[in-house]
Amino acid sequence: MSVKGVRLERLTWDEAEPVLAAKPVIVVPVGAATKEHGLHLPLETDRLQAEYLTERVLERLPVVALPIVAYGYYPAFAEYPGSINIRLEAFRDTVIDIAKSLARHGPDRVYVLNTGISTIWALEPARQALSKSGVLLEYTDLHRTAREARDGLSTQPDGSHADELETSVMLAIAPERVQLERARPDLEGSRSAGPLTRNPDGPGHYSPTGAWGDPTLATAEKGRALLSALVEAIVQEILDLQCDDYVPDPPRKQYL
Repeated sequence: MSVKGVRLERLTWDEAEPVLAAKPVIVVPVGAATKEHGLHLPLETDRLQAEYLTERVLERLPVVALPIVAYGYYPAFAEYPGSINIRLEAFRDTVIDIAKSLARHGPDRVYVLNTGISTIWALEPARQALSKSGVLLEYTDLHRTAREARDGLSTQPDGSHADELETSVMLAIAPERVQLERARPDLEGSRSAGPLTRNPDGPGHYSPTGAWGDPTLATAEKGRALLSALVEAIVQEILDLQCDDYVPDPPRKQYL
Protein backbone atom coordinates (compact mmCIF):
# COMPACT_ATOMS: atom_id res chain seq x y z
CA MET A 1 0.00 0.00 0.00
CA SER A 2 1.21 3.54 -0.75
CA VAL A 3 2.27 6.03 1.90
CA LYS A 4 -1.09 7.73 1.45
CA GLY A 5 -4.29 6.01 2.42
CA VAL A 6 -6.95 4.63 0.11
CA ARG A 7 -10.72 4.65 0.00
CA LEU A 8 -12.02 1.13 0.07
CA GLU A 9 -15.07 1.82 -2.10
CA ARG A 10 -12.88 2.85 -5.03
CA LEU A 11 -11.26 -0.59 -5.29
CA THR A 12 -12.53 -3.74 -6.92
CA TRP A 13 -12.81 -6.76 -4.62
CA ASP A 14 -9.64 -8.35 -6.00
CA GLU A 15 -7.76 -5.06 -5.57
CA ALA A 16 -9.10 -4.85 -2.03
CA GLU A 17 -7.94 -8.36 -1.12
CA PRO A 18 -4.17 -7.71 -0.83
CA VAL A 19 -4.76 -4.27 0.68
CA LEU A 20 -6.87 -5.77 3.48
CA ALA A 21 -4.55 -8.76 3.90
CA ALA A 22 -1.79 -6.30 4.85
CA LYS A 23 -3.91 -5.55 7.96
CA PRO A 24 -4.03 -1.75 7.73
CA VAL A 25 -5.91 0.34 10.24
CA ILE A 26 -9.46 0.80 8.99
CA VAL A 27 -10.88 4.31 9.39
CA VAL A 28 -14.66 4.48 9.72
CA PRO A 29 -15.83 8.11 9.48
CA VAL A 30 -19.03 8.82 11.41
CA GLY A 31 -20.81 12.08 10.69
CA ALA A 32 -24.53 12.78 10.64
CA ALA A 33 -25.88 13.91 7.28
CA THR A 34 -29.25 14.86 8.76
CA LYS A 35 -28.90 16.46 12.20
CA GLU A 36 -29.90 19.98 13.16
CA HIS A 37 -27.18 22.53 13.78
CA GLY A 38 -29.07 25.67 14.61
CA LEU A 39 -30.47 28.18 12.16
CA HIS A 40 -27.13 29.01 10.59
CA LEU A 41 -25.52 25.61 9.79
CA PRO A 42 -26.83 22.85 7.48
CA LEU A 43 -28.10 19.47 8.60
CA GLU A 44 -25.02 17.87 7.01
CA THR A 45 -22.56 19.75 9.23
CA ASP A 46 -21.16 16.61 10.89
CA ARG A 47 -20.83 14.84 7.54
CA LEU A 48 -18.85 17.73 6.07
CA GLN A 49 -16.51 17.74 9.06
CA ALA A 50 -16.02 13.98 8.91
CA GLU A 51 -15.26 14.18 5.18
CA TYR A 52 -12.69 16.92 5.70
CA LEU A 53 -10.92 15.16 8.56
CA THR A 54 -10.87 11.83 6.70
CA GLU A 55 -9.20 13.47 3.70
CA ARG A 56 -6.52 14.96 5.93
CA VAL A 57 -5.85 11.56 7.53
CA LEU A 58 -5.65 9.88 4.11
CA GLU A 59 -2.99 12.41 3.12
CA ARG A 60 -0.89 11.51 6.15
CA LEU A 61 -1.29 7.79 6.84
CA PRO A 62 -1.53 4.49 4.89
CA VAL A 63 -4.96 3.66 6.27
CA VAL A 64 -8.02 2.31 4.49
CA ALA A 65 -11.02 4.62 4.83
CA LEU A 66 -14.62 3.51 4.48
CA PRO A 67 -17.54 5.60 3.23
CA ILE A 68 -19.02 7.85 5.89
CA VAL A 69 -21.59 6.33 8.20
CA ALA A 70 -24.12 9.15 7.88
CA TYR A 71 -26.66 8.02 10.50
CA GLY A 72 -26.08 7.36 14.18
CA TYR A 73 -27.19 7.71 17.76
CA TYR A 74 -28.25 11.36 18.17
CA PRO A 75 -31.18 11.40 20.61
CA ALA A 76 -30.67 15.00 21.78
CA PHE A 77 -31.97 16.60 18.59
CA ALA A 78 -35.17 14.67 17.89
CA GLU A 79 -37.46 17.68 18.38
CA TYR A 80 -35.90 19.56 15.46
CA PRO A 81 -37.16 18.66 11.94
CA GLY A 82 -34.62 16.89 9.77
CA SER A 83 -32.77 15.25 12.64
CA ILE A 84 -32.56 11.47 12.37
CA ASN A 85 -31.71 9.27 15.33
CA ILE A 86 -30.74 5.60 15.18
CA ARG A 87 -31.24 3.51 18.32
CA LEU A 88 -28.09 3.05 20.37
CA GLU A 89 -28.20 -0.73 19.96
CA ALA A 90 -28.71 -0.47 16.21
CA PHE A 91 -25.82 1.93 15.75
CA ARG A 92 -23.58 -0.09 18.08
CA ASP A 93 -24.30 -3.28 16.14
CA THR A 94 -23.75 -1.55 12.80
CA VAL A 95 -20.24 -0.57 13.87
CA ILE A 96 -19.57 -4.08 15.19
CA ASP A 97 -20.77 -5.67 11.96
CA ILE A 98 -18.65 -3.35 9.82
CA ALA A 99 -15.54 -4.24 11.82
CA LYS A 100 -16.24 -7.98 11.78
CA SER A 101 -16.94 -7.97 8.03
CA LEU A 102 -13.49 -6.56 7.37
CA ALA A 103 -11.69 -8.57 10.05
CA ARG A 104 -12.38 -11.83 8.23
CA HIS A 105 -10.10 -10.53 5.43
CA GLY A 106 -7.27 -9.30 7.65
CA PRO A 107 -7.75 -5.96 9.43
CA ASP A 108 -8.12 -6.25 13.18
CA ARG A 109 -7.71 -2.57 14.12
CA VAL A 110 -10.42 0.00 13.48
CA TYR A 111 -10.49 3.71 14.18
CA VAL A 112 -13.88 5.41 14.18
CA LEU A 113 -13.34 9.02 13.15
CA ASN A 114 -16.26 10.27 15.17
CA THR A 115 -17.64 13.81 14.92
CA GLY A 116 -20.44 13.36 17.47
CA ILE A 117 -20.77 13.23 21.23
CA SER A 118 -23.75 10.98 21.94
CA THR A 119 -22.34 8.40 19.52
CA ILE A 120 -19.71 7.58 22.14
CA TRP A 121 -22.33 5.81 24.23
CA ALA A 122 -22.67 3.30 21.38
CA LEU A 123 -19.01 3.21 20.36
CA GLU A 124 -17.69 2.27 23.80
CA PRO A 125 -19.85 -0.90 24.10
CA ALA A 126 -18.88 -1.70 20.49
CA ARG A 127 -15.22 -1.37 21.50
CA GLN A 128 -15.74 -3.77 24.38
CA ALA A 129 -17.66 -6.33 22.32
CA LEU A 130 -15.10 -6.33 19.50
CA SER A 131 -12.17 -6.76 21.87
CA LYS A 132 -13.58 -10.15 22.84
CA SER A 133 -13.25 -11.29 19.23
CA GLY A 134 -9.70 -9.96 18.81
CA VAL A 135 -10.54 -6.69 17.05
CA LEU A 136 -9.19 -3.45 18.53
CA LEU A 137 -11.46 -0.47 18.02
CA GLU A 138 -10.77 3.09 19.08
CA TYR A 139 -12.69 6.26 18.38
CA THR A 140 -12.46 10.03 18.48
CA ASP A 141 -13.74 11.24 21.83
CA LEU A 142 -14.36 14.97 21.51
CA HIS A 143 -14.45 15.26 25.29
CA ARG A 144 -10.68 14.72 25.25
CA THR A 145 -9.32 14.81 21.65
CA ALA A 146 -7.70 18.25 21.12
CA ARG A 147 -9.31 19.39 24.38
CA GLU A 148 -6.50 21.79 25.19
CA ALA A 149 -6.78 23.54 21.82
CA ARG A 150 -10.56 23.67 22.14
CA ASP A 151 -10.36 25.29 25.57
CA GLY A 152 -7.73 27.76 24.40
CA LEU A 153 -9.77 28.97 21.44
CA SER A 154 -13.20 29.25 23.01
CA THR A 155 -14.31 32.63 24.35
CA GLN A 156 -18.03 31.88 24.80
CA PRO A 157 -19.39 31.43 28.35
CA ASP A 158 -20.66 27.95 27.49
CA GLY A 159 -21.48 25.88 24.46
CA SER A 160 -21.21 22.52 22.78
CA HIS A 161 -23.39 22.45 19.66
CA ALA A 162 -23.46 24.72 16.59
CA ASP A 163 -21.56 27.07 18.85
CA GLU A 164 -18.52 29.31 18.51
CA LEU A 165 -16.10 26.47 17.75
CA GLU A 166 -18.25 24.29 15.51
CA THR A 167 -19.29 27.34 13.50
CA SER A 168 -15.62 28.35 13.24
CA VAL A 169 -14.76 24.93 11.84
CA MET A 170 -17.49 25.27 9.23
CA LEU A 171 -16.26 28.75 8.28
CA ALA A 172 -12.87 27.16 7.64
CA ILE A 173 -14.00 24.16 5.58
CA ALA A 174 -17.30 25.22 3.96
CA PRO A 175 -17.91 28.97 4.41
CA GLU A 176 -20.48 28.96 1.62
CA ARG A 177 -22.69 26.70 3.76
CA VAL A 178 -22.70 29.02 6.80
CA GLN A 179 -25.48 31.59 7.18
CA LEU A 180 -23.68 33.63 9.80
CA GLU A 181 -26.25 36.43 9.57
CA ARG A 182 -28.79 34.01 11.11
CA ALA A 183 -26.57 33.06 14.04
CA ARG A 184 -27.28 34.36 17.50
CA PRO A 185 -26.25 33.44 21.04
CA ASP A 186 -28.43 30.69 22.45
CA LEU A 187 -27.88 29.92 26.10
CA GLU A 188 -31.38 30.82 27.24
CA GLY A 189 -32.27 27.72 29.21
CA SER A 190 -30.77 26.31 32.35
CA ARG A 191 -28.15 23.68 31.74
CA SER A 192 -29.97 20.59 32.96
CA ALA A 193 -29.82 16.94 32.06
CA GLY A 194 -31.58 15.89 28.88
CA PRO A 195 -31.75 16.76 25.19
CA LEU A 196 -32.15 20.12 23.53
CA THR A 197 -35.77 21.20 23.49
CA ARG A 198 -37.85 23.78 21.64
CA ASN A 199 -40.28 23.89 24.57
CA PRO A 200 -39.35 26.54 27.19
CA ASP A 201 -41.20 24.49 29.81
CA GLY A 202 -39.79 21.13 28.73
CA PRO A 203 -36.98 19.11 30.30
CA GLY A 204 -33.43 19.50 29.06
CA HIS A 205 -31.69 22.48 27.48
CA TYR A 206 -34.18 25.01 26.11
CA SER A 207 -32.88 26.14 22.73
CA PRO A 208 -35.23 27.93 20.32
CA THR A 209 -32.54 27.96 17.62
CA GLY A 210 -31.19 24.43 18.10
CA ALA A 211 -27.73 25.75 18.96
CA TRP A 212 -26.03 25.78 22.36
CA GLY A 213 -23.41 28.48 22.69
CA ASP A 214 -22.52 31.72 20.91
CA PRO A 215 -21.86 31.17 17.19
CA THR A 216 -21.57 34.92 16.59
CA LEU A 217 -18.04 34.69 18.01
CA ALA A 218 -16.94 32.27 15.28
CA THR A 219 -14.07 33.00 12.89
CA ALA A 220 -12.41 30.98 10.16
CA GLU A 221 -9.06 31.55 11.88
CA LYS A 222 -10.29 29.77 15.02
CA GLY A 223 -11.66 27.00 12.83
CA ARG A 224 -8.35 26.45 11.06
CA ALA A 225 -6.51 26.32 14.37
CA LEU A 226 -8.93 23.79 15.84
CA LEU A 227 -8.88 21.65 12.69
CA SER A 228 -5.08 21.57 12.75
CA ALA A 229 -5.12 20.39 16.35
CA LEU A 230 -7.82 17.80 15.63
CA VAL A 231 -5.93 16.37 12.67
CA GLU A 232 -2.71 16.07 14.66
CA ALA A 233 -4.51 14.41 17.58
CA ILE A 234 -6.41 11.96 15.36
CA VAL A 235 -3.27 11.04 13.41
CA GLN A 236 -1.47 10.32 16.68
CA GLU A 237 -4.35 8.18 17.96
CA ILE A 238 -4.22 6.13 14.77
CA LEU A 239 -0.43 5.80 14.95
CA ASP A 240 -0.76 4.56 18.52
CA LEU A 241 -3.44 2.06 17.49
CA GLN A 242 -1.32 0.54 14.72
CA CYS A 243 1.65 -0.14 17.01
CA ASP A 244 2.27 -3.85 17.62
CA ASP A 245 2.48 -3.29 21.37
CA TYR A 246 -0.67 -1.17 21.59
CA VAL A 247 -2.53 -1.69 24.86
CA PRO A 248 -6.14 -0.47 24.84
CA ASP A 249 -7.60 1.53 27.67
CA PRO A 250 -9.72 -0.34 30.20
CA PRO A 251 -13.48 -0.01 29.78
CA ARG A 252 -14.57 3.61 29.98
CA LYS A 253 -17.33 3.06 32.48
CA GLN A 254 -18.77 6.55 32.11
CA TYR A 255 -20.01 5.47 28.65
CA LEU A 256 -21.34 2.06 29.65
